[in-house]
Amino acid sequence: MNNANTPDAHAPDSNMLDEFLDSVWLQDGLSRNTLQSYRSDLEKFSRWLAAHYSDTLLDVTQMHIQAFLAHLVNDEKAKASTTSRAVSSLKRFYRHQLLQNKVSVDPTFKIASTKLPRTLPQTLSEQDVEFLLHAPNTELPLGMRDRAMLEVLYATGLRVSELVGLTVAQVSLNMGLVRIMGKGNKERLVPLGEDALDWVEQYLATARPLLLQKKMSDDMFVTQRGSGMTRQMFWYIIQRYAALGGLTKHLSPHGLRHAFATHLLNHGADLRVVQLLLGHADISTTQIYTHVARERLKILHQKHHPRGKD
Repeated sequence: MNNANTPDAHAPDSNMLDEFLDSVWLQDGLSRNTLQSYRSDLEKFSRWLAAHYSDTLLDVTQMHIQAFLAHLVNDEKAKASTTSRAVSSLKRFYRHQLLQNKVSVDPTFKIASTKLPRTLPQTLSEQDVEFLLHAPNTELPLGMRDRAMLEVLYATGLRVSELVGLTVAQVSLNMGLVRIMGKGNKERLVPLGEDALDWVEQYLATARPLLLQKKMSDDMFVTQRGSGMTRQMFWYIIQRYAALGGLTKHLSPHGLRHAFATHLLNHGADLRVVQLLLGHADISTTQIYTHVARERLKILHQKHHPRGKD
């Protein structure tokens, strides 16, 4: 049975897509989610192309690309983010085909990338984070695990995929560091901080053995069945604790990553340091958090300065 996340065996050009995805994975070490996005976009384009023009991906011209994008916008009412991702997928695919000499002209060369407005990520206040961290019942093994996970996420700013994929070997209790292999197979070392380190030590000593029940696992954070945590499971957990902590704003695991970066900058951290801790390849990605911090400072000024209000 096919779905959006698995290859469609009947999709046109399937072998070509397999070769492309294998190649970019070997070159750049792209995440599974990115590869799935490429496949989904390119399979959709391939099916549309076969249905409307009976052509293959190697027969494409700029006209085909423009017609497909018009179809997304006018017929499917696709969001700007969806169209932008499709353009990126097509550009990457045809750049690869050009380098492989499978096409003589890149049909996406004159197709402009969709520029999306840069929205400020919603972030948590320091008080919000405190409520969230104290929500788990640490008298229970699951609560101890969840407290340790939340503490690590806030202390390190890890991506949620990095957190749930963490192994025991990646954490040095003696040095208080986490070793992360991030995007593009780039390694970074991130300090845990005293509070997170303390909760991790408690979890490893008490809750984790109870959850494993003598089973063996390399995963740092495990379930009651002794298996590793998943992104979907942790998303559910953090939503539940947000409700228990009285947080009414929408919250995802990425929210604590935003809070980590913003709170560091609010307390005077250097932008380059935050970039290294987050594992951003380009500092322009990190700079969005300076806008978040600046907006927060404006609000504080307006609230507390005698001449801050209009």
